[in-house]
Amino acid sequence: MEQTTSYLNKEHIARSQHGVEYHPLIPFLPANAKVLFLGSFPPPRKRWCMDFYYPNFINDHWRIEGAVFFGDRNYFVDEDAKRFKLADIVAFCQEKGIAFFDTSTAIRRLQDNASDKFLEVVEPTDICALIARLPQLQAIVTTGEKATETLCTSMNIPSVPKVNTYVPIPNTLNSHGQQVVLYRLPSSSRAYPLAFEKKVEAYKRMFELLNR
Repeated sequence: MEQTTSYLNKEHIARSQHGVEYHPLIPFLPANAKVLFLGSFPPPRKRWCMDFYYPNFINDHWRIEGAVFFGDRNYFVDEDAKRFKLADIVAFCQEKGIAFFDTSTAIRRLQDNASDKFLEVVEPTDICALIARLPQLQAIVTTGEKATETLCTSMNIPSVPKVNTYVPIPNTLNSHGQQVVLYRLPSSSRAYPLAFEKKVEAYKRMFELLNR
């Protein structure tokens, strides 16, 4: 059976009540991370196939990463078990320096689904605290409208970037004095109207730009 460190935040899970959900995962922040993916909030637990980021088996984030880095959309996919290969994903992200969390630490779901438009932000994430733990960070990456808008509000970013573009994050430099940027990519959700191959191209361009 696959073994890996647990990334569940059991304290937050226990704290979730009265319609408010606290983030069920701890931030995944490799010390060498140059890229930080920030979504809005994980989907309901019943849609998870693993205890990690992008846990919904029908979301294509890990298929996109597999296609970008290994030329194989199923590199991180266990088709028989209908789940992702968590230990391989964690090792890959630690090696490549890819971090994950979300722009909201607590939310209310206005409907029982994973749609961003039905999320009410109760407590935004302290993004500056995350950045402080990532001295080599080059870019924060968002893939959805709500995450992008929440981040822009939190970080006082004056213009919301369009998909496949990036903007500087004001007053935010890494330990090398490099400007940290907000890079917006197309969503990995299958509801987002763009062919899988086009999404792969977009993610690949971003990683190449950051010399991944």
